[in-house]
Amino acid sequence: MANLKRAVKDMVLLATRLIPDSLYLRLIYRRATGCTLRLNPPVNYNEKLQWLKLHDRKPHYSRMVDKYEAKKYIAERVGEEYTVPTYGVWNSFEEIDFSQLPEQFVLKTTHDSASYVICRDKAALDIEAARRKLTRCLKRNHYYAGREWPYKNVPPRIIAEKYLEDTQLHELRDYKFFTFHGEPKIMHLVSNRQNPDEETYGDFYDMDFGHLDVTMMHNNAPVPPAKPVNFEKMKDFAAKLSEGTRHLRVDFYEVDGQLYLGELTFFQDCGYIDVQPPHWNDVIGSWIRLD
Repeated sequence: MANLKRAVKDMVLLATRLIPDSLYLRLIYRRATGCTLRLNPPVNYNEKLQWLKLHDRKPHYSRMVDKYEAKKYIAERVGEEYTVPTYGVWNSFEEIDFSQLPEQFVLKTTHDSASYVICRDKAALDIEAARRKLTRCLKRNHYYAGREWPYKNVPPRIIAEKYLEDTQLHELRDYKFFTFHGEPKIMHLVSNRQNPDEETYGDFYDMDFGHLDVTMMHNNAPVPPAKPVNFEKMKDFAAKLSEGTRHLRVDFYEVDGQLYLGELTFFQDCGYIDVQPPHWNDVIGSWIRLD
């Protein structure tokens, strides 16, 4: 029975791959948001992200979303010292020599989103569970889930990176800059992510670090987080890394004053975002020019 269910699931996944991108996005958008997708012309932020999936396809975008190749892209534009140190890159889990890794590290796949294993104590790491998770992720082509074209031809690999945590905050905050035509306009500061039993918070700021009345996914923190030391440098780097793009999210970490680049993302939450208050969906969408 288990084999039959797996075979049926595989057939369904194969069938969805045969659906043209435009039709697929209309169907999934309706299911995800409850709204009809307007593409001629798109108006709000979510709709314009779907339009960009179909019409903004430059080959070098694949390099920018590849978590290994992106380090080279970042090094060329702002400096290698701002990339998260990498311990190794492998085509399969079996190639990893754990004896060569430090006591703390992060394993992640290079070709998709949110596929990672955090190791804070190598002696306590469940290697078999890590193997199952990452091997499963290696078999997945992230492009087909949301038709985010840049991921389509990224080779699936595993990398090990340095474990990051700020010693004063006891967490790793994520500073996500939303850029439009090479200009950073707003920043999403994600905090309190370390403990899975607690709520993750998300606060938006303008480029003067003024707090904005907008949320996506997460509620605001009870106490607004402090301004990062490298805020101005983050703005400068976000502009340099997004040059030549209509829209790009540039993610940063700050650890004990040291600035690191996280990842580069073209499609915030795949373009199915619950933006609150709703008028911000139109405001942010107006920043993307499709001419």
